[in-house]
Amino acid sequence: MYRPIGIRRKIWAVFIQQIAAISLAGLLGVYVFVSLLENLILHELVTRESAQFVQRLATDPAALPPQGPFVRSYLLPPSAAAQEAPPGLSHLADGYHGPGANRPAVSVTETPAGRLYVVAEQRQLHALVFWIGFGLFGMILATVYVTAWLAYRASRRALAPIVVLADTVRGWNPTSSDADALLPENLPVQMEVDDDVGSLAQALHGFAVRLDEFVDRERNFTRDASHELRTPLTVIKVGAEMLLDEDDLPAFARRTIGRIRRASRDMEALIDSFLILAREGGVGLPEEEFTVNESVREEVERARPLVDDKPVTLGVDERAVCTLRTSPRAFGVMIGNLIRNACLYTERGSVTVTIDRSCVVVEDTGVGMSEEDLAHMFESFYRAGRPGQADGHGIGLSIVKRLADRFGWEISIASKLGAGTTIRVDFPALAQDAE
Repeated sequence: MYRPIGIRRKIWAVFIQQIAAISLAGLLGVYVFVSLLENLILHELVTRESAQFVQRLATDPAALPPQGPFVRSYLLPPSAAAQEAPPGLSHLADGYHGPGANRPAVSVTETPAGRLYVVAEQRQLHALVFWIGFGLFGMILATVYVTAWLAYRASRRALAPIVVLADTVRGWNPTSSDADALLPENLPVQMEVDDDVGSLAQALHGFAVRLDEFVDRERNFTRDASHELRTPLTVIKVGAEMLLDEDDLPAFARRTIGRIRRASRDMEALIDSFLILAREGGVGLPEEEFTVNESVREEVERARPLVDDKPVTLGVDERAVCTLRTSPRAFGVMIGNLIRNACLYTERGSVTVTIDRSCVVVEDTGVGMSEEDLAHMFESFYRAGRPGQADGHGIGLSIVKRLADRFGWEISIASKLGAGTTIRVDFPALAQDAE
């Protein structure tokens, strides 16, 4: 599962990466520097000791070869054989010889007193140079760490107002909000709010105020529309049913009143659909656990008058009991649109609603749809050219799609022109539970 990373953690990660890179670069730099410094010191040490010994011999023929904590010397008299030289040094010519395999740095000089070998004590010198390099590296790291920490603290202070704004917006609830919390003057006093942050806070505050106004208008519209539109529809529906109860009503009038009653029921379902979609995030639609089978049976009975005058069989195939936790009203509107749409465009044959454990399938033997119709089927007010078919609003499948997207249901369709249409509604939550 993806978890968002805050800007402070991102900056901290960048600082850690920079510190690691600088530390590695500093370590390599100090290593190279120490190696070069050690070689320079070795060269300077043995050549200088050799030169100073030659100078002392000029004034004191009995001068002793140099000895010290970092060098040791061997003076081979002129009469001595070359084999008497220190091991591994007899073959060396005059001059400086850097450290090699199994041999320290050495300076060979021919003097009046004999052949002088000045050998560096590299172990002690190496320890001294190592501690010098270690101290230098520690100073570099300390400087880098302190600078990075101060820069990080400064960046935290600079980003603190933005983080507060982000936390406020993240916890924003349009149904119960306080837009004034986003004003610059309402941010914590200890924070430094510059012009850019102030402009951002003002913009967010203006957006929040407009959002509150939108939510209020949505509430007022759905409340007023629900009352003002349902009341006349109820009057029309009740009046039509009372007229149909009259025994002496002519056949023509009875058919006309039947159409009025069906139209009022369709309009009532359409209003329910619009009101559900108008509500922000499903607010005001209580969720409860209900049986899909029962809801489907109710919608089938409501749609039955649409096929009473046609050779069409309308039925329900209940292969399993499907229990769903959502808004029963939203589900009823969606499945009712699918059933009515199938009944409207089926002149003979059957309309069957199949209920399985995690899906509902509406299958008809109607006129079907072409490839072009399938590409536009979920567009609002799109109606395919179907001569002789009942008129519709052109928004039924669009409402179905929008309701399915709102509640996380999945819709798939298969259709063949002249053979019929099959629409399947899957409930992913139930499918996961079944697995």
